[in-house]
Amino acid sequence: MGAHSAIDVSRWFLRRNAIENKNGGADDISDLKMQKLLYYAQGMSLAMRDTPMFEDTIEAWQHGPVVPNVYRIYKKYGAKGIPYSDDDAPQEDYTSEDDEVLETVYNYFGQFSAWKLRNMTHDEDPWKNTPPGSEITQDSIKAFFMERYIDHETA
Repeated sequence: MGAHSAIDVSRWFLRRNAIENKNGGADDISDLKMQKLLYYAQGMSLAMRDTPMFEDTIEAWQHGPVVPNVYRIYKKYGAKGIPYSDDDAPQEDYTSEDDEVLETVYNYFGQFSAWKLRNMTHDEDPWKNTPPGSEITQDSIKAFFMERYIDHETA
């Protein structure tokens, strides 16, 4: 299975969040938080299995990494949570490996607020070393995530 679209991956996160909301509550996902979850999903997918989660570009914006085409869809919600209905369910098929990566990202990074995630990305090389408005390359994301998250686990 090839890479997904970033918008469909965002739907995966919204569905996962809706399930958690039914089972005792979770913070809604704002546009800012969604952008960071997509960035971390891409990084963990590249580092864990050498495959991008999605092919959409990620750019270095003022508040961290952003997938522009997803931003254009969700920006209207501002800082409020992005609503979810079953009509918004992911349209693409996810392998167990996809689900494992996304579940890892949701469980670890999803616990943080949008602003905490934003501040985390500002301390990370892929965003820091990319000129504003430019694409953050998959190579730079993979190298950083390999060093930060994968090598430390096995060391």
